[in-house]
Amino acid sequence: MTDFKDHLFVLIVCGGSGTRLWPRSRQKTPKQFINLFGEKSLFAQTMERARGLVPDEGIFISTNADYVDEVLSQGNLSLKNIIAEPQPRNTAIAIAASAAVIAKIDPQAVIVNLWSDHLISPLEKFIAETNLAAEVAFAGDYLVDIGLKPSFPHTGFGYLHAVEPLPEFKESQVLKVKEFKEKPDLKTAEMFCQSGEYYWNIGLYTWRADSFLKACAKHAPKISQEAMKIQAAWGTKDEKKVFDEVWSQAEEISIDYAISEKADNLVLIPASFNWSDVGDWQVVYEVGKKDKNGDMFVKLGEKGEVYSSDSKQNLVQFSERLVALVGVKDLVIIDTPDVLLVCQKEKVQGVKKIVETLKKKGKKEFL
Repeated sequence: MTDFKDHLFVLIVCGGSGTRLWPRSRQKTPKQFINLFGEKSLFAQTMERARGLVPDEGIFISTNADYVDEVLSQGNLSLKNIIAEPQPRNTAIAIAASAAVIAKIDPQAVIVNLWSDHLISPLEKFIAETNLAAEVAFAGDYLVDIGLKPSFPHTGFGYLHAVEPLPEFKESQVLKVKEFKEKPDLKTAEMFCQSGEYYWNIGLYTWRADSFLKACAKHAPKISQEAMKIQAAWGTKDEKKVFDEVWSQAEEISIDYAISEKADNLVLIPASFNWSDVGDWQVVYEVGKKDKNGDMFVKLGEKGEVYSSDSKQNLVQFSERLVALVGVKDLVIIDTPDVLLVCQKEKVQGVKKIVETLKKKGKKEFL
């Protein structure tokens, strides 16, 4: 009997610029490639998760063409496993094109979709639940999503309504998805949270390549046609030409709006692991290691130092200089060689506005 593990692949989606984590996250080295916690980069940690599922030849990376060298350097993969996007076009075409390429390699492929900027622990629970997702996807025509019970009414996530068990996997807590609602308003999100029957979509999709491509053809025909063109050209002399042509006119839409909201064969596995989308400095502080005063200090260079007096609950990342804190609380202080950011933790969403202002003023050297 064929095992799903014989056909398992991992696709890591590695795009995005991470402007809310400026000035550490820049256009040339976005957040997934930098050391945010004094440890490995988020991308390096994602590679570890992928390698816990499949050997290197089964790992593919969908990334911006500008990031290929960094992916090769940190990921230590073959260039043939990198699917380079000529320009950002959101996630639907990126995931569909990658699925089409993998399906050309193995028509029975089961694809686990990971994201390069997620923080997940412990690894053992993630591996177990992802393998279950792959088993479910391989056994039937299902699009499997690992979902997380919401801890507050977040309006930036999709919500999955799932209660009824899938009969074939009753004992494994696999649930049928009745409804998928992407990014609801606050009132709706509050209602979803109170019901206890909804889960956050955190983007950890697993599906058979053929099932997903069939869903694309049904729900997003234009995306499907573009993906099939790339599949036909992949590995031929026309590969780059076709890739550039398709990408220049590809519809810019997320996988959640294009497929997930419309699919009628979506099932859910509740996550038991810890998960975080490291989207801003507040999140970095919340998930990072803190001292007895609630301060999180991250040393980035060899010379930097920090001294604190009567201060607490601050996030400080420092590289070359001495940073001194006196009587301050709940600040984010990011000291890089060319930029110093100081803001209140509750105001970190405003960092993106600073980046937009710098763009308008043509300050490219700081982006």
